[in-house]
Amino acid sequence: QVQLVESGGDLVQAGDSLRLSCAASGRTFSTYAVGWFRQALGKPREFVATISGSGTITYYIDSVKGRFTISRDNAKNTVYLQMNSLMPEDTAVYYCAASGYTVPRSEYEYDYWGQGTQVTVSS
Repeated sequence: QVQLVESGGDLVQAGDSLRLSCAASGRTFSTYAVGWFRQALGKPREFVATISGSGTITYYIDSVKGRFTISRDNAKNTVYLQMNSLMPEDTAVYYCAASGYTVPRSEYEYDYWGQGTQVTVSS
């Protein structure tokens, strides 16, 4: 079992940076891939990025490549999402989730979810 808590969301201006954190409980954290999803108001939840349990493999959607970086520190049971050059279209509630699959890209492959943190980017 894994419990996840996101933090770091804020109201920022376009071009600013934020680092989101996903803090996990559980001694088997390093065996789980962790992904970031986001959901804008009135829109379905969207996959953003994922990282394998060891941190060896990462994957990003095209719209965030070169701007966002996912990383993890298994010694701290924490996954990060560094977001640079933020745009208004990045505005959403951001969720982290844990999966038993190696490189999961579908929300249906994730078993555990945090409660989300709000990121708002003004123009």
